[in-house]
Amino acid sequence: MTTSHNSDGIRAYPSLMMRLYSVWYRHMRVYRSNLLSNGLPPFLEPLIFLAGIGLGLGKYVPSFGNVPYVGFLAMGLPITTAMMTASFECTFGTFINIEFNKVYDGMLAAPLSVNNLIIGEMLWAGTKGFFFAFAVVVVAVPFGIIPLPGGLITPFIGFITGLMFASLSLLVTSFVKTISFFNFYFTGFLSPMFFLSGVVFPVGELPQPLRYAAEALPLTHPVRLARALCLGELRVALLFDVLYITAFIALFGYLALKRLRGRLID
Repeated sequence: MTTSHNSDGIRAYPSLMMRLYSVWYRHMRVYRSNLLSNGLPPFLEPLIFLAGIGLGLGKYVPSFGNVPYVGFLAMGLPITTAMMTASFECTFGTFINIEFNKVYDGMLAAPLSVNNLIIGEMLWAGTKGFFFAFAVVVVAVPFGIIPLPGGLITPFIGFITGLMFASLSLLVTSFVKTISFFNFYFTGFLSPMFFLSGVVFPVGELPQPLRYAAEALPLTHPVRLARALCLGELRVALLFDVLYITAFIALFGYLALKRLRGRLID
């Protein structure tokens, strides 16, 4: 990205949108350079998961209410997929770019601020969340286990989920000094959350203390929102989920910016 000069000879920096786009575009080009290996697994993984887990358990857990179990599981799977891809992108990917590849050193030499860089990272993670959620929907819709037209909105919830877990993962990355410490984050936090956030079974089936804990977990809210949109069961209570998601992105995004600014400048 280059700067230009206006008619008075004063250097004019690119607009904010162009700076954010340049970060996003850089990551997109890297991802596109190995398109087959990067783009095919998002379509294969949900097919394997739904066949192995959904159809197998579906024989023993036929339905939750009026929703077949495999459909119940499928409506949450795009969101968990978005969570995991954004988390990988902004933990291992970001750490490697900081410590080993020194990618950000070169990017900050351009007319980019640390804020531009981190927000661009979050937008790219959100985009991957959208794409991976879209892949799950494409696989599930032909089998009739994600209903239309609500299922078409699910990738957009995947984008928002990507932003959520990008902000959280970037904050975690700002504290990590050794790459192996990310195992605690994935094994100790993200994996248990998969089972407690209404993906595998309804939150209402949990014991009362765990229900309160589930409401505090970030995955619960986009999963509930996505499933409600798929089923066309919109209700006022979903505004709480929207407020939670908005506040989560703002808070953890701010903390990640603050922490990483010091690390990248130092």
